[in-house]
Amino acid sequence: MSAVSAALRTALVLVASWQAIVIAFAPPRYILPTPLEVAAAFRRQPLYLLDNALVTLAEIAAGFAAGMAAGIATALAIAAFPRLGRAVWPIVLVLQAFPVFVIAPLLVLWFGFGMTSKVVMTTLIIFFPVASAFADGLRRTPHEIVDAAALTPASHRQTLFLLRVPLALPALISGLRVAAPLAPLGAVIGEWVGASAGLGFVMVQANARMQTDTMFAAMAVIAVLALALRRAVDLLAPLLTPWAREGDFSSTPKQRKPT
Repeated sequence: MSAVSAALRTALVLVASWQAIVIAFAPPRYILPTPLEVAAAFRRQPLYLLDNALVTLAEIAAGFAAGMAAGIATALAIAAFPRLGRAVWPIVLVLQAFPVFVIAPLLVLWFGFGMTSKVVMTTLIIFFPVASAFADGLRRTPHEIVDAAALTPASHRQTLFLLRVPLALPALISGLRVAAPLAPLGAVIGEWVGASAGLGFVMVQANARMQTDTMFAAMAVIAVLALALRRAVDLLAPLLTPWAREGDFSSTPKQRKPT
């Protein structure tokens, strides 16, 4: 409940600041509508916004699942086959360096205006933080633990899946927490480039008609989806790693306190 209360307090502060800016500067309504005008946009077309939000949500869910699976598989492959990792990781870094706005038109060209191109875009955005965080967690398994496992009859695969993977799960959760707010970005960018439905499509259509209140309404829904996905990852974390503390969900090595 504390997280919900903090989110509500932050939302109230933002809305109050927004209203204060409108009162102080009195911009034209097509540039910056008031919060009440955005709320009116919700009341005018709730089903329209809901239908398109469901389309974007489906794209986000499919892309998040695919990106997570691809990131986990890549990190495991890098850990299992270090030579393969040294060859593959530079390619992954180069692909990640391309701006999403450059890739989006190509994906629409290759996969069409339907849901597939948006799912692929979301997958690409989710993939790198998940793969990077999980690979880092696997790589940072304490050497003394790996050396101790080498003295047992356990194979390399058993050491990886029974020892290194559980210890790297907090790093994976950290990567998922970073990736979760980015998931709507992939779907919406894909919808901006070319789509017939979705919140990005709503924003493009509203922008063409100078319906700024509808654009802000769609943006608010996107923000809620991003926060909900992040919250889902937070709820998943203790289920996957019940032994871990909150501070363990980080890919940054911790400094030991002097004794």
